[in-house]
Amino acid sequence: MSLRFAILGAGRIGQVHARAVASTPGATLVAIADPVAAAAETVRAAYGCDIRTIDTIESSADVDAVVICTPTDTHADLIERFCKAGKAVFCEKPVDLSLPRVAACLKVVEATKGTLMVGFNRRFDPDFMAVKAAIDAGRVGDVEMVTITSRDPGAPPYDYITRSGGIFRDMTIHDFDMARWLLGEEVETVMAAASVLTDAKIGELGDFDSVNVILRTASGKQAIITNSRRATYGYDQRIEVLGSKGLAAAQNHGENRITVADGAGFHDAPLLNFFMTRYIAAYANEIAAFIATVNDGKPTPTTGHDGLMALALAEAALKSVAEGRAVKVSEILG
Repeated sequence: MSLRFAILGAGRIGQVHARAVASTPGATLVAIADPVAAAAETVRAAYGCDIRTIDTIESSADVDAVVICTPTDTHADLIERFCKAGKAVFCEKPVDLSLPRVAACLKVVEATKGTLMVGFNRRFDPDFMAVKAAIDAGRVGDVEMVTITSRDPGAPPYDYITRSGGIFRDMTIHDFDMARWLLGEEVETVMAAASVLTDAKIGELGDFDSVNVILRTASGKQAIITNSRRATYGYDQRIEVLGSKGLAAAQNHGENRITVADGAGFHDAPLLNFFMTRYIAAYANEIAAFIATVNDGKPTPTTGHDGLMALALAEAALKSVAEGRAVKVSEILG
């Protein structure tokens, strides 16, 4: 059966999800909602869906599921609202910037027996899925160390930085989720360092642009995460997993896979520029996974708990930077 979708929010990420829904078998894009008429019209014109208000979508019998792409401070309220309305919910990360608010929201999801999937799209990237499959097949042996490199080609607009929750809650949160997934164990301690190296204005706004994090599990497994808001050479996305038997690694994606050699040396294509192009397949795969779990009545592959734990690691990283020490995740979760 085709799952009938409405998307709440027609900004950049809303348009990414509109493309994913429209291109995925078993999905039908019914409606888009956005207070900015021009943004909603862009999606309507591209995919032929209706423009409706959120109130109308809530009561629409022809909508089975919603994709929440609205500003972060609306996510938890909308999750609760649409779970109560009996719609399956896919929500972009994070659920909220407050751990207590996330916990309260997840209680509502549980009480309503709602379906909630949190948008950690990188788990659904074909290369990263292949790394995870190699781990699960025992090809690298026991996982010992995970290294995650994630660098953006440039910083987001200043007004976004002020409402994003900061680099740990906005950017590194994806890597925290990937680390938990690849390590196969919960993180016990977090040690983080953060600087402002690319743009002094980011520091004036209370954020950082260059961070490194070391995560450690109770058994001693480690994950190292390195983030920067400036990679002049493109969108840098790499993962390496070292185990007792070997290594599994995923490298960057270029605009093509050819190499040209001449008298000046070897030349590869530029890297893909940003997440909208690098993770096209990942966004489609996660929507397909969401559809499958809704139709089969199974738990979603990325849950509200995953959202809670990734945010807890972000809070621990902030506390580590502020206090200059390793922070136990139990201090954050209480």
